[in-house]
Amino acid sequence: MSDRIGAPGLGLSRREFVAATGGAAALTGLAGCTSQGAQQDPQPDESSEGASDASKPTLPWTSSPEVVQVDEQGGSVTLQSVTAQHAVHPMDSMGGPVELPRVWAFKADDGQPSVPGPILRTTEGNDIEVTLDNTGNDHPHTLHFHGAQKTWENDGVPTTTGITVNPGEKHTYTIPANVPGTHLYHCHYQTHRHIDMGMYGIFRVDPKGYEPADKEYFFTLKDWDSRVNHQMAGEDVDYSPRNRNPDVFTINGKSLPRTLHPEEGSPIIVDHGDTVRLHMVNAGYMSHPMHTHNHRFRLVEKDGGQLPEAAQYEQDVTNIAPAERHTVEFEANADPGIYLMHCHKVNHAMNGDVYPGGMVNGIVYRDAMDTDVFADLMSYAGYER
Repeated sequence: MSDRIGAPGLGLSRREFVAATGGAAALTGLAGCTSQGAQQDPQPDESSEGASDASKPTLPWTSSPEVVQVDEQGGSVTLQSVTAQHAVHPMDSMGGPVELPRVWAFKADDGQPSVPGPILRTTEGNDIEVTLDNTGNDHPHTLHFHGAQKTWENDGVPTTTGITVNPGEKHTYTIPANVPGTHLYHCHYQTHRHIDMGMYGIFRVDPKGYEPADKEYFFTLKDWDSRVNHQMAGEDVDYSPRNRNPDVFTINGKSLPRTLHPEEGSPIIVDHGDTVRLHMVNAGYMSHPMHTHNHRFRLVEKDGGQLPEAAQYEQDVTNIAPAERHTVEFEANADPGIYLMHCHKVNHAMNGDVYPGGMVNGIVYRDAMDTDVFADLMSYAGYER
């Protein structure tokens, strides 16, 4: 388990979370907690796709995305795609369970596979080498990084560079960290299918002299048509990307109430007076107007561009188009409580026909974490106190 609650980001430590939610009894529950989304099984042989259910090996479940500090690894990282199952919200509360039976998750080095993939973080001027290890896979892949001015051969598009990383191969991309900001990376082979199978993540380049906020979180938004995931799992499902009809909406791969789970989700946990910075990336195909309740924020970065202070103003909705990246900042100055942050296309805030659900997260003040309301939310999310 991660040492931070509300990962990926700079949230509370596990001990701080436990202290805020009831002390020693909660610590016992946390130490022994397991959830469907956290279970790991050996990676299967992908050649079994299309076999009968009885003959299929058990796929691993994805974990929450980790933050990889590439600077601390000498500027290099290896990414590998792993065929897995993905628990969007595995409980039967609030319209669940919602699960994707087949995804192609990224894992970094010896880490766990996740959807979205690991957050690759570096510093302006520290170029990185990313090796795509496709030796254990049955599908061709590539890597394409937004927000980096790079050489032609490192662009990651097979049709224009002539470079495809076929099954059994490895390829190393050199990615300059020359555009500070929050960016997107993804597979660019058969992009319409491989992104929908989960092959995407965040690439973060901190400007020189970067000063983190008191609380800082990364969020990847994604709309899914789950038919493609069922089809790739060998089910008899009629799907065409020309007839895409999203039915699952996630933040960091989870839907409400799982978004509020302190280990599997990424609740925005704050203390009164904190400066809070949210890095949001849209890896889906639809625009998502993200709205904060009872807090007004300033847009401070967009697509790798720093917004001058004179251009910033307070607002509570920012519409994030496909592939856009918005970084917003606000002060945790509201009456301490629990407030939503969600897509305001209200049908995106649903699990199937059940509201609320979907692309919904929460701004949670530590002072509200010992309340019955928060305890109920943790119960819905499947968190064992």
